[in-house]
This record gives sequence, structure tokens and C-alpha cells, in this order.
Amino acid sequence: MISQQSIQQILSRIDIVEIVGSFVKLKKRGANYMGLCPFHNEKSPSFTVSPSKEIYKCFGCGKSGNAISFVMEHEKYSYVEAIKWLAQKYQVEIEETEVSPELRQHQLMSDSLFIINSFAREYFTDTLFNSEEGQNVGVSYFEERGFTEETIRKFQLGYCLNTRDAFAQTALAKGYNLEYLQKTGLVTIRNEQPADNYRGRVIFPIHNQSGKILGFGARILVKSDRAPKYINSPENEIYVKSRVLYGTYFARHAIDKLNECLLVEGYTDVISLHQAGVENVVASSGTSLTQDQLRLIKKYTNNLTIIYDGDSAGIKAALRGLDMAVEESLNVKLVLLPDKEDPDSYVQRIGAAAFRTFIEENKQDFVLFKLQLSMQEAGNDSNKKSQLVNEIAETISKIDKAEDFTRQQDYIRQCSQLLRIDEQGLVALVNKFIRERLVKREQANARNTPAPSEQDDVLSEEAIAAMEAAETGVSIASLLNRDEKQEKELVKILLRFGDKPFSEEENSTVADYVFHLPYDFESLADSEMVKRILREYKQLYDEGSLPDKKWFLYHQDPDMSKYIALILEDKEAELSTNWKERFEIDTVYGDNAYLKDTISTTNYLILRKIKKLITENQDEAERATDMEQVMRCLEMQVHLKALEKELTQGLGTVIFK
Repeated sequence: MISQQSIQQILSRIDIVEIVGSFVKLKKRGANYMGLCPFHNEKSPSFTVSPSKEIYKCFGCGKSGNAISFVMEHEKYSYVEAIKWLAQKYQVEIEETEVSPELRQHQLMSDSLFIINSFAREYFTDTLFNSEEGQNVGVSYFEERGFTEETIRKFQLGYCLNTRDAFAQTALAKGYNLEYLQKTGLVTIRNEQPADNYRGRVIFPIHNQSGKILGFGARILVKSDRAPKYINSPENEIYVKSRVLYGTYFARHAIDKLNECLLVEGYTDVISLHQAGVENVVASSGTSLTQDQLRLIKKYTNNLTIIYDGDSAGIKAALRGLDMAVEESLNVKLVLLPDKEDPDSYVQRIGAAAFRTFIEENKQDFVLFKLQLSMQEAGNDSNKKSQLVNEIAETISKIDKAEDFTRQQDYIRQCSQLLRIDEQGLVALVNKFIRERLVKREQANARNTPAPSEQDDVLSEEAIAAMEAAETGVSIASLLNRDEKQEKELVKILLRFGDKPFSEEENSTVADYVFHLPYDFESLADSEMVKRILREYKQLYDEGSLPDKKWFLYHQDPDMSKYIALILEDKEAELSTNWKERFEIDTVYGDNAYLKDTISTTNYLILRKIKKLITENQDEAERATDMEQVMRCLEMQVHLKALEKELTQGLGTVIFK
């Protein structure tokens, strides 16, 4: 693991203008810099870089973040890969801390497999171009498929000699471990001797998002009843088939720019389309789509277009699996190619421009296509029709994110028209599936969490509210995401002014004030992300070091980093005019304005906490079974009301718009 000292060294040298400028041509506009966004196609620059805030923001596509997240997003690197890239750029020598023996062993194994795969890729490419058999068999096959030498070299294609152990002997002679060679699938044991697993086959290397070789696909070139057409690497520490899409490394920038991912079935489909100039394409390698693959696509775009062969079998079975894509908020379209055509043959026959036109003109919405296909199968069978209505309602119910509400309603309207059923009836059925899923989720959580009472199946207030929201169309997210503005303001204050003096008499800082409030600081926040930030800040505070905004802005957790970027990107909170007039609060505090901001924000959060306690105390009084308990509640109510009055009148709490 990279040491914190190394990370701090890198963070201290980061210049976001310099880093982004390595990929984007920037021009100075006032205090900021502007350029054409690298994440979508645009003619007028809307991509802004702020050196003072150390963040970037595109006002066209909405993408934003810091220097590290830019490298991660643009190059599709992990956090560690981005840190290493920056370390190399700024010539910082990385120190690594000790990890557990198990994790260390896993890292060593992964590194070894990557090294072996890299060697194998070079060996197979060299064999393809520099051996007689490679030229006569491998190159001839690729040329027959219409691939140019430039394309072959771009995708690092190769060939394995049709001999028993040419690769195995070469690898062993260079000192590569036999056990690891077997783990990669490159070498197998036959008759107690190592032998080449891919002999006589053309080789398709499978890259990860940063270009490293995860494994291989190997295609046989002669017809054989005994041998499979393709052999793929076995799963191991670095290659998990369900998490990989072939061609992602070559397609990632095009998918970003075009905001669409085309999905095909095979290696050669991807390569032919790339060669024709259709570069936003990846392949599932003939497997059903998995949730991990869908999430990988969503890293680049929300728009997925699946291209099926005209005579592709099992389309309906494949469609059932695409319900997962709906849950991931992907906009899924389908395109059926003309009969007896696949993407490889079709693009070579009609050309890239005509192929793109065909795709645009023949896209069909996944949900509506599934419905129409199922309607054809159901015919006049009333039982099948009833089952179909349930299936479609269940699919639509999975479109339950706040931003997708309008889309869900459009599906309900269109599907009810196609099915010739009452629209409100379909709404009720969709909501029934939403409620059932929420109940199951809540009960699953209850089984994993100690129950607050003997009634294990009692739902939480959040789940009940969410179920009620399903009836009215109110988004679940809006119910669960409560007022965060003041919580964000508290985070902003700590990041900007945590080390500033709060009281000269007591020699205390703003952080001292916040963490010595009469309430547990975490209990003042509803947002889980704010709680996490406060916990980490407090941990570092207890250790004697106050983190600045860079610590969180460049955090290895991308969610936290984005959250901080959004907080810092926000305009300064404005005081409510009515509140200002009511309490005669002076909004100009000179150099010590942050003191008033700190008091105002913490008072607001404490007041909100007190109001919650008042409500809870009232509930407890209503449930009281004896007079002593009632009196205790009344005394507590008087105390809480006094605190509430003190905060709202004496201290002048600030309300934010």
C-alpha cells in the first residue's frame, strides 16, 4: 500500500492546470481556464478548470472533479494507478507500507500473472509476424477477415505455433514459474510434461481498462469435432470473466465522447468496427451480461445499444437478463441486423457511415421491444397475456431512481396502450412490485442487524415512507435525502477554517469548538457521507494533525472525493433576508467572518437535533404507562424548549436559502 507520506508529497506538487492541460488545450479566462470538454463532443468550450479551487467542471455534460479524478476518468485508471501516474510525472519516489501476508501474497500473485501475460502477448505477436508458420497461417487468416496490419498491431493479435511445447519451453527457459503458467491457462500438463494450450490458434489478448493483459482468447483455424472453436483463459486472481468486456481499453475515449456504448458478441466484431471507424464498441464474448459488466459500461455512459445478429438465437432469454440494466439506470436500445449478417460482415459490406445510419434508424427501446416480442408469443392465450403483464410491470418497477421517474411514467403509458389495459391498473401493479421489493430489502436488513424490538418484521419509518411514496409517485431518493445544506456547510467550514483561531483567550481553533460541542458531532448529521467525513476528520484531529481540503479532495474513495468537489464548487451560502431582518444579523464580519459562520451553522444543526429530541420526547410521553415517567418527559420537554428558545432568540441562528 502506498504510504500517506508519499501521497502527501504528490498532493503538494499537483497543479490541476498542468495535469488537465496535458490532455486538453486550455485558454485563460479571468481567474480560470477553459477548453473543449474531453468527455463529450462540443464545438464551444464549456469545460472550466479552477486553479484556486483545484477542481474542473464541464457545464455541458456536468462532469466535475479534481486532478486525480480527472486522470482516473480520462485514462480509466484506478485511484492507485492514478497516484502512480502522478508520482512518475512529478518524479516522486513511492514508499509502500506493510500489508498483511495474505494481501501481500495476492499482490505478488497478481503482479506475476500480469508479467507472464505481457511476455506471452509479445511472444505471440512476434510469432505471428516473424515466423513462417505465423505468416502463412495467422496473418493469412487475419487478412481474410479484412484486418490491416495496423489493426492487427493495435489490438496486439498473435499466433501460437502448432507444436507441442514451443511457448512452454521458451517461457520456462526464461525462468517463468510453471505453476503460474498453468494458472494463466497458457500451459497445461499432458503426459506429465508441460504443453502449449493454444497451439495452432490465433490469439486475441484481453486488456483491462489501463491496457494490461488480463488473459487471452484463442481461436482454432481448422474444423475439429474434438476441439472447441475458442479457448479462453481460466479465471484467476486478475481475470474474472463476468467483470470484463473485450475492447474496453480501446473504446473508452470514444464511448465518453459519443455518450453511447455499442455492445456486440465477438472479438472480430469489435475489431472490424474499430477498423471501420466505429470505435465506441465492446464485446461480451458470447456470455450473458452481468451486473459487473453493466456497471463497467455505466462508468463511461448511461446509453447502451446492443447489436444482435439477424439470426441470433435466444434473444428473448438474453432480454430477461437485461432487467439488470434497467436497475442500473441504463438506457438500453436494441438493433437487429439483417438476416445472416453479423456486425463484422455487415460493416465491411456497407461501410462505417452506412452502418452508423442503420444503427440510428433501427434502434428499438429494450422494454418496448421485449413487450412486442412477448405479445407475439402470447397470441390470444389469456394466461400468457396475464404473465406478460406481470413481467412488464416488474421490469418497469425496477426504474425506481429519482431521476428516472418521468421515464418510468412514459413506459407505463406506452405499455398500457400496447397491451390495451387500464393505465392506472398498470400503475398499481408497478407500485405493488416496488412495495414488495422494499419490504424484502428491509426484512433482509433486519436479519443482518440486531432488531430494536421483538417484532423482527416491523418496517422502519424510511421503508414505510418509501412505500407510501411509491403510491404517489414521489421519488424514494427525495424522501431519504433530507436537508444536507447545513451539514455540507459544516464540512466546508472545517476544511477551510479548521485550523483558524476560534478563541484567543482559550487558545482554541474552529475544530476544537466543533468537536467539543455538547452533542456528539456525528449525531448532528443525517447524511452518511457527512458522517464519514466528520469521523475521518476527527480521527486525524485526535492524532494531532488537521487535514486541509486537499486531503479529502484527493481522497482515494472516489465518492468522498466527488462529494467534497461538489461542496467546494457550491456558491457561498446566502443568508435568508427575512431571517437577517428578524435577528438583525450583520453579514459583514471582516477577517473573522468564519467565526459567525461556524456558530451559525453549528447552532442550526443543534437546533435541528433539539427539535428531533422534542418530537421523540413527545412520543415517549404518549407511550408512558406511569405518572413518574410522564413527569420526567414533561421536565425534559421544558428543558429542550428552553434550549430551543435560547438558540433561536439569544444566539440568532442563521437560515440558509
